[in-house]
Amino acid sequence: MAARLPPASERRLAAVLVLLLLVAVTAAAAAGERRGLSTRVEGPAARHRHAYAAMMYMGTPRDYEFYVAVRVMMRSLTRVRADADRVLIASADVPRDWVRAMTEEDGMRVVIVENLRNPYESNLGGINRRFKLTLNKLYAWTLVDYERVVMIDSDNIFLQNTDELFQCGQFCAVFINPCYFHTGLFVLQPSMDVFKGMLHDLDIGRENSDGADQGFLVGCYPDLLDKPIFHPPENGTKLNGTYRLPLGYQMDASYYYLKLHWHVPCGPNSVITFPSAPWFKPWYWWSWPILPLGLSWHKQRWDDLGYAAEIPVLLMEILMYIVIIAITRLARPGMTKLCYNRRPEKQNALVQSLIKMAAIVAMVAAYSIPFFVIPRTVHPIMGWSIYLFGALALSVLVINVFLLPPLDVLTTWLAVVSMLFVMAFPWYRDGIVRVLAIFGYAFCSAPFLWASLLRMMDSLQTMLERDPFFPRLGEPTQDTEFSKLY
Repeated sequence: MAARLPPASERRLAAVLVLLLLVAVTAAAAAGERRGLSTRVEGPAARHRHAYAAMMYMGTPRDYEFYVAVRVMMRSLTRVRADADRVLIASADVPRDWVRAMTEEDGMRVVIVENLRNPYESNLGGINRRFKLTLNKLYAWTLVDYERVVMIDSDNIFLQNTDELFQCGQFCAVFINPCYFHTGLFVLQPSMDVFKGMLHDLDIGRENSDGADQGFLVGCYPDLLDKPIFHPPENGTKLNGTYRLPLGYQMDASYYYLKLHWHVPCGPNSVITFPSAPWFKPWYWWSWPILPLGLSWHKQRWDDLGYAAEIPVLLMEILMYIVIIAITRLARPGMTKLCYNRRPEKQNALVQSLIKMAAIVAMVAAYSIPFFVIPRTVHPIMGWSIYLFGALALSVLVINVFLLPPLDVLTTWLAVVSMLFVMAFPWYRDGIVRVLAIFGYAFCSAPFLWASLLRMMDSLQTMLERDPFFPRLGEPTQDTEFSKLY
């Protein structure tokens, strides 16, 4: 018979065991916190068995633009009458007012999460570092309140209802690349076991071809290319297993630019994706008419959200440009004259070269400054109008400061306006004809632009050599007929 411990020893042993258990639970909770397992939900409770989910994190130069894009994309689901919840997986540093707008105005459920550590961060170079936190997309597997989830990127627009995707299996995705599926839209069955397995793969450093979510998920489902195409059962039952989705569920915008209309025969033409360079996403005002689909995106935003946040900024810019034009018309152009001297020995080649360089820099600035001060997500028609007005105002300033011929300076402005009309012409037969027309216009306008530049430089050189019109600093300015021409 085993010897019984004294009561005091039993109590000490029980206390030690309880302490060890508490330490183990605390360590497990801390480990879960470190690995991003802690979440909280804001917004309405789950109302459907299925959900469309998107992701948002902070730390890129374009956080606000993606915030607007997520809202427009989610509103497009309402437009097509999607019968599912809208869920946003948001990092904890997303601004509170953004979260409030998405929950109260858009009806989203917002799941606040801690960022998952990306062990492949060193593989991301340069501009690709904006993908560092895309592994937060793995949190979609923690949405166990739902039977199926369609995970979507913010650069998608829905053209028609896609609720049949909830009949797909445990994982389904589209191959817009011949070899790798695209993670801009995929179907999944939430599972904490799958999520924990993926966290384990992150810990051991599973192979990742691009250092972001797509390379990781391709490694998790390497045989998806060999799987059958998804066809929704007519009786509404859910399939099991993995499937490839038809191309119509992720129509790359480049398909449109070839024909200038949609022609994707594989599956329903349901979802447009814009996996283009960051500066040509459809929500930027300059994307139209360079890329015609930008206007379609902004039409949806106009109908759903409007542009109230950008209007005050645009009005301030308009007022600023009006003031610039008024000042340049009223003030005498004396700034340039301070650089000159009537004595020929002081008018050396270096000074002339510096003045010419200043004129060129000023003309470039006149066309570039308005581009960068306009709110990026404003409607293209408003954006281009303000840009052209701003470039005109600053060009007038350059004309008056450097006493340049107005028509030659404004040749570039007229060329930009004409180019916009050429690109926006709505009756091109296809994208190839449109590209040829744009190249033809550029080819024909290049000699005029070059000739205007040469005339401006000649005019400036003539000004520099006409000493009587440029007194030394401190001397009275002569009133001449020449100075009144402007």
